Amino acid sequence: MGTVHGTELRVLREDEWDRWYDALYRAFGSGPAPAEEREVDKAVTEFDRSLAVWDGDALVGTAGAFSFRVTVPGGAAVPAAGVTMVSVAATHRRRGVLTSLMRRQLDDVRALGEPVAMLTASEPAIYGRFGYGAATFRLSAEIDTNRVTLALPAGAEEVRLRYAAPADVLDACEAVYAALVPRRPGMLVRRPHWERAPLVDPASERDGASPLQCVVAERDGEITGYARFHTKAQWSPSGPDGTVRVKDLAGLDPATEAALWRFLCGIDLMTTVSVGSRPVDDAWRHLVSDTRRCEPRLRDDAYVRLVDVGAALSARTYQTPVDVVFEVEDTFCPWNAGRWRLTGDPKGASCERTAEAADLALSVRELGSAYLGGVALLSLASAGRVRELRPGALAEASVAFGSPVAPWLPHGF
Repeated sequence: MGTVHGTELRVLREDEWDRWYDALYRAFGSGPAPAEEREVDKAVTEFDRSLAVWDGDALVGTAGAFSFRVTVPGGAAVPAAGVTMVSVAATHRRRGVLTSLMRRQLDDVRALGEPVAMLTASEPAIYGRFGYGAATFRLSAEIDTNRVTLALPAGAEEVRLRYAAPADVLDACEAVYAALVPRRPGMLVRRPHWERAPLVDPASERDGASPLQCVVAERDGEITGYARFHTKAQWSPSGPDGTVRVKDLAGLDPATEAALWRFLCGIDLMTTVSVGSRPVDDAWRHLVSDTRRCEPRLRDDAYVRLVDVGAALSARTYQTPVDVVFEVEDTFCPWNAGRWRLTGDPKGASCERTAEAADLALSVRELGSAYLGGVALLSLASAGRVRELRPGALAEASVAFGSPVAPWLPHGF
């Protein structure tokens, strides 16, 4: 229980879910959710982690969390709260509702022993004040298949592709996904019911495109990859001008991934492959003949917040040996504030409280940005957000925090 300006904050009851969900959609300016999307969202809701703010009988604030595990540099899957369903009614803005939700939620995350919280932000400016920093980025593109060719690696010709109903090959596709999770920071271990989310395909959200299609890739009789996509037929005065909209693509090896990209770029009557969210170091960038004809675009995606600095920094590994003392500022979660000594290398790490002199000064927000290895501490320092107190410490820590593979959030939540 909690109160702020006459409102009441409490854990959601299951029989209140429909009102809670409808309040969320109204706050986001959306109409009713499609039935199949609503069904999946209810199935994955963790009611004991869902919060509601009430003003009398009016539901004026929502927030939830999922009990995820996220891959960090080194391959470990670390418990992480997936912050979701956050909204405040337009009638109750600037009354402390959001702050009360964030306060309660982070206290609960700490009590559960999850060292990390993460979210995707509808408005990025909101969450910095609660200690979240942009940690992953996603690449989108519009590949002009009339002008772009692909150079395929060895073995791609040996990959067999076949169409399959998405539901019929779901288990095999999930096995491919699970095998890829440890390879890239930011990827989420799939929880029960989450396997259904990629198949949600309401006609109202297709904008005239086909129902969801799926092609699986096979090598030596085993499924080694898949692509899920829609096609939208269009015609111009000069002929066919359709678009392939890629929803998911995964391959266990370079040959499989390249074969899937070649297939998508070669579908008859389609002239554009629209890619919505891929890693910034994705393989297609090095397969295409002309990157400019792909119109690549970059945007922020996952925001990370260290809820327990010591546990979070101890849970990952570091590219090179590092021994550095951080002076951490954290006004919203003051248990993190102060000095922490991090010692680590590619085999493991330890981060403990210390009274030693600080080498670097920064806020928990910068640590969140750097945590998955996709944002360099040197880059943050160039914007004045990290201060070097011991010469050489910044370069040492920045290199150590990096990841050889760009972090990427595979799906929203």
